[in-house]
Amino acid sequence: MSKLVAYCGLICTDCSAYIATQADDREALERVATAWRVEYNAPEITVSGVICDGCLGPVGRKCRHCFECGIRACSMERGLANCAHCADYACEQLLGFFGFVPQAQTVLEQIRRGLV
Repeated sequence: MSKLVAYCGLICTDCSAYIATQADDREALERVATAWRVEYNAPEITVSGVICDGCLGPVGRKCRHCFECGIRACSMERGLANCAHCADYACEQLLGFFGFVPQAQTVLEQIRRGLV
């Protein structure tokens, strides 16, 4: 399977929610929701909130966070494949995200190197 890279640089195809959704594995989705409630201190996370086919584009099932993600909204508005393709790459919003998820920066940097 090829990698599906989110606008922010996360690799959707490596995400436990994406994997469980693609496998239609309800028990795994329950485990993801339980883990994310603790990891993100978000007791409101439910199984329906972690079902995800990846955040790219307007179609497909999206996890709850996709609908409130500013990075996703900005990339969609600009018509980008992901932030690596943005003229304003490494904006304040993206840099803030990299502080929490440095591996996303690594992925986007690798993509940017291939753009030149």
